[in-house]
Amino acid sequence: MNDDIQPEGSAEHEYDHGALGDAEYAEFMELAAEEGFDVEDVEGAIEAAGHGPLPVLAVVGRPNVGKSTLVNRIIGRREAVVEDKPGVTRDRVTYEAEWAGRRFKVVDTGGWEQDVLGIDASVAAQAEYAIEAADAVVFVVDAKVGATDTDEAVVRLLRKAGKPVVLCANKVDGPSGEADAAYLWSLGLGEPHPVSALHGRGTGDMLDRVLEVLPEAPRETFGGTGVGGPRRVALIGRPNVGKSSLLNKVAGEERVVVNELAGTTRDPVDELIELGGVTWKFVDTAGIRKRVHLQQGADYYASLRTAAAVEKAEVAVVLIDASESVSVQDQRIITMAVEAGRALVVAYNKWDTLDEERRYYLEREIETDLAQISWAPRVNVSARTGRHMEKLVPAIETALAGWETRVPTGRLNAFLGELVAAHPHPIRGGKQPRILFGTQAGTKPPRFVLFASGFIEAGYRRFIERRLREEFGFEGTPIHISVRVREKRGSKKK
Repeated sequence: MNDDIQPEGSAEHEYDHGALGDAEYAEFMELAAEEGFDVEDVEGAIEAAGHGPLPVLAVVGRPNVGKSTLVNRIIGRREAVVEDKPGVTRDRVTYEAEWAGRRFKVVDTGGWEQDVLGIDASVAAQAEYAIEAADAVVFVVDAKVGATDTDEAVVRLLRKAGKPVVLCANKVDGPSGEADAAYLWSLGLGEPHPVSALHGRGTGDMLDRVLEVLPEAPRETFGGTGVGGPRRVALIGRPNVGKSSLLNKVAGEERVVVNELAGTTRDPVDELIELGGVTWKFVDTAGIRKRVHLQQGADYYASLRTAAAVEKAEVAVVLIDASESVSVQDQRIITMAVEAGRALVVAYNKWDTLDEERRYYLEREIETDLAQISWAPRVNVSARTGRHMEKLVPAIETALAGWETRVPTGRLNAFLGELVAAHPHPIRGGKQPRILFGTQAGTKPPRFVLFASGFIEAGYRRFIERRLREEFGFEGTPIHISVRVREKRGSKKK
């Protein structure tokens, strides 16, 4: 794995220069200066692309206290919006944010209120799943209403979880409301931070406190180096696709309850399983509470649960029921794993039940509906009979190898030079932007920074990604590509 470029254990180099070693970094910066790029801009691009997993902040609280408004305020855009329509599950529950130069992920638990279950049960479910994924928590309370029994229930969950908590007293629109906020000391969570998420009042001070309690990186360390323990594999997919059955078959014994009812598994189950002389940690993440009339809310809870497991995993194995058409929910689950930057394997379960006609149509569905992950290893299995189960671990190992692959900067730029010469960017507005040079700033997943003379269109970026895969492999891993455009000559900072 190019250990000559980046020696094992050289953590400070990784922090300073992404995945680049000192010599490679110095050579790269000389190249950037020759092409007229500002040194600080290049360093910032490498640092931004080279970061590892970001710490996770969960925003929890009972309904209607302003959680989504606060999330929008934190991320700086109006994105945390809930559309309450039957069958519609919110696509994303995590967002990336930045404050005072530090980036982190925000988990939003806003917008669900299931009266038929009771507010307490609903809030407890949301908070429990989100806290599981978090490194720190912002607990939002309506200062005008004060602490309720539901708030007290969430406090008990927070104490049990043992995560750092910042208490946000929301809806404090002026000095007169700060007295209301002071009453929240009674919750026993420390100082209440008076905030108006709607107007932005006090959010800066609250975020300063968040940065104090939020770790620089997640406490979870990935395996594979002997430091973080067994490598983590998240089994994810729609209800009743056979995740628990697969886990039992891989383990060689009945470790997880299996039932024909969707949603038998309520909590993620971590299992240490030895395969081929290697110990893996498998996480079963079914996580649906089966209530048909509440399927909409249950799907949302399941997505929170799955997101928590994916964030802690290195590779996601997505199970798809081969006997049914590829669904929108299948695609959303795959998107969740890809956006989290995890290695990916797609397992088509119940393959032994298919006739020739169904197999033909399934292949067409895969070509059209899952074309965006054609790079992911695929295995056709039967969790019931054990058919082709021996192919699962090699597929996982292939995906992890792609996830950790790094291309030396010299080799990458030789490739880019040939690519641009043979297939230049289309001319737009009388100008033809060029990729000047680039580097791979990080791995897990591979993250590239390309420096260009002008704006590079999305279609050309996809072309570059496709050719990177053809040249260097990267099987089983998403690739992140960011582009920095050179400022006009003469406009550099003095």
